[in-house]
Amino acid sequence: MNESSSSSNNTSELRPYLSPLAAWALAIGSAIGWGSLVVTSSAYLSSAGPLGSVIGLLIGFAMMLMVANHYHYLSNSYPGTGGLYHYVKHIFGYDRAFLIAWFMFLIYISIFWANATSVPLFARYFLGGVFKQIRLFTVFGYDVYLGEALLTLTVMLLVSLLCIKSKKVTAHSMVVMVLIFTVGITVCFFAALIMHGGSGMTMSPAFIPDANVLRQVIHIAFVSPWAFIGFETVSHSAAEYRFEHRRMFRILVKALVVITALYIFVTLLSVTAYPEECSSWLDYISHLDQYEGLAGLPAFYAADHYLGGFGVNILMISLAALVLTSLIGMLRALSRLCYAVAQDGILPERFTRLNSKQIPANAILLVLLVSLPIPFVGRTAIGWIVDTTTIGATIIYGFASVAVFKLSGQQGAKKERLISGICLFILGAFAIFLLFPSAFADYTIATETYVLIAFWSLLGLLFFHWVIRKDHARKFGKAIIVWLALLVFIVLMAMTWAERTNEERENAIMAEISEYMDGTGKSENLAMSKEEFLAMQLRRLHEADNISVFIIVGLFGISLIVMFSNYRSMQKWENKATAERDTARREAYTDSMTGVKNKHAFAVREGELETKIVEGTAGEFGVVVCDVNGLKRINDTLGHKAGDDYIRAACKMLCNYYKHSPVFRIGGDEFVVLLYGQDYENRQTIYDTINKEIEGNIGSDNVVISIGMTVYEQDKDQAFHEVFSRADNLMYERKQQLKSMGAVTRD
Repeated sequence: MNESSSSSNNTSELRPYLSPLAAWALAIGSAIGWGSLVVTSSAYLSSAGPLGSVIGLLIGFAMMLMVANHYHYLSNSYPGTGGLYHYVKHIFGYDRAFLIAWFMFLIYISIFWANATSVPLFARYFLGGVFKQIRLFTVFGYDVYLGEALLTLTVMLLVSLLCIKSKKVTAHSMVVMVLIFTVGITVCFFAALIMHGGSGMTMSPAFIPDANVLRQVIHIAFVSPWAFIGFETVSHSAAEYRFEHRRMFRILVKALVVITALYIFVTLLSVTAYPEECSSWLDYISHLDQYEGLAGLPAFYAADHYLGGFGVNILMISLAALVLTSLIGMLRALSRLCYAVAQDGILPERFTRLNSKQIPANAILLVLLVSLPIPFVGRTAIGWIVDTTTIGATIIYGFASVAVFKLSGQQGAKKERLISGICLFILGAFAIFLLFPSAFADYTIATETYVLIAFWSLLGLLFFHWVIRKDHARKFGKAIIVWLALLVFIVLMAMTWAERTNEERENAIMAEISEYMDGTGKSENLAMSKEEFLAMQLRRLHEADNISVFIIVGLFGISLIVMFSNYRSMQKWENKATAERDTARREAYTDSMTGVKNKHAFAVREGELETKIVEGTAGEFGVVVCDVNGLKRINDTLGHKAGDDYIRAACKMLCNYYKHSPVFRIGGDEFVVLLYGQDYENRQTIYDTINKEIEGNIGSDNVVISIGMTVYEQDKDQAFHEVFSRADNLMYERKQQLKSMGAVTRD
């Protein structure tokens, strides 16, 4: 479709435009960002060495192949916008879909923020201090400058405008930039590899010395989902594919091959060269915080060492392309996710609107609005937020595995069920490794990240409460597992944070005690007696424990209050729905003119009695068939309003006499009473009394009714209609009697 020719506004459906090449570029560009070139390589190398990192990444690649198969299978089963949210909604319902959308939003926006705030770092490394203007404040040890904050805001705004203005330009830009950094990194890697032989430098050791090799590899494999997170975001644009969904798996596999290769290239490139004063790459990486500029970036140092300024420029351009593609990819994924959840009422309806280019512009602006404070929070805090993606990736890939496991079981797809089962087992191990770090003495995630996830889960409970309160369609709030999952996350994350915080504080206190004992401590500590000093340290420990307990109990208490409020909201909706169902049922079973039960209600009761008669459980009951006399004469002489009043008067008479039995109006002037209880026991007395009144009404304007009554005889009656027929025949006999008395019976 020619975008410039589109004139429709506020349409509700996304239109196809993504080619296979654009989808491939989107998958790669979303998965690789600033951290891939600057952080990942050094982090992996310091944990497992070059060979351990490569093996770990290859294991991660194999894992992602299974995940890619999951998304391919789900996308073909449920094509649509919203990715995993869309799949989970169809397989597990709206509640679990909300849960997965909540964590997907955190993951994607964390990556978006990380790459947006990396732009000032790019400027610091390669443009000097040109944007380090007007220092505002320091956040967690990181200096925030107005110039850098404005630079970040400008980049976010420009990327947002690009994504709003044109889908095709955005897609073409992604393809070009992905090719740029793929070629750039590949050229630098192979150039370094070829020239490394004559450099006199060694790539040994292959692993970190004096550490278990298997443990090193497992560590990289367990954190590798973070390295790949984002490749699946192409599934959020499934409604925009200009190709068959069955091609998705091949596209994802090709993207994963490139992603893995680039990670390996950057990791190995980083160990091909190191400063002269360093004895090996390990010595270099271990003291990386002591270097500034290019020397602080191993990959760039190697490119400069072998290719000079040309190599640095190649990687600079590649890094810029990496950041931009990640920003575009994450913004697209977030906007499509917001668009999808808005269609289900989680967000306001305005976020489902598309602009004239068929783009969810309001959703993009929402992401931009939420991101405006981020340039001012400092890079340290952003690092903690980004750490959430490690746990988040395990959550969303685990949910994808569960969805495939259930769906494949229903559809009898044995291959997918086997793959999803294997994937679930591995991701379960990942989750234990990440959520219980003290058990493995492996602190991959910053301590502060755990409390961030706890607060995000609490926000999820609060937001879910808002969703339930405005959910008039009653789609949400039916699965208690969502509340429990968020509550478990809150408590578990808070406890892990408290454990890590207390451990760090205990280590600090032990260090102070050691310094006090050997006389190298702070002067104010050395001035204390041993008893005073130890008592002070003990108080610090108790205070730390009290603070931790207070925070955990506080979060748990708030969560319970929110859950109780959610329950009250659900009860309100349930009571309202019950009342509406009862009202609808009454209206469906009630005669609008007289207020007694109608013909439909009689048919239902007749069917119930028929079943009981067949089963031999009907018990005692009687049937009274009634016909109002003279209704046609009243309608012809006095009008239909008078006729209606006459019918209501007849109905009132029947209800006054048969107070304990249901009365049915089954025709214009026909009524049936089913006798039970006292009315059944006193049936003859009531019958004689009402007939006496009817006979007294002959010749007046009062109601005259022909009544026939009989009872169910268990040994005789095989069906309800037999009882009814006897009563109906008796009614006609009574009509003739009343006629002989002067009653008008012609209708």
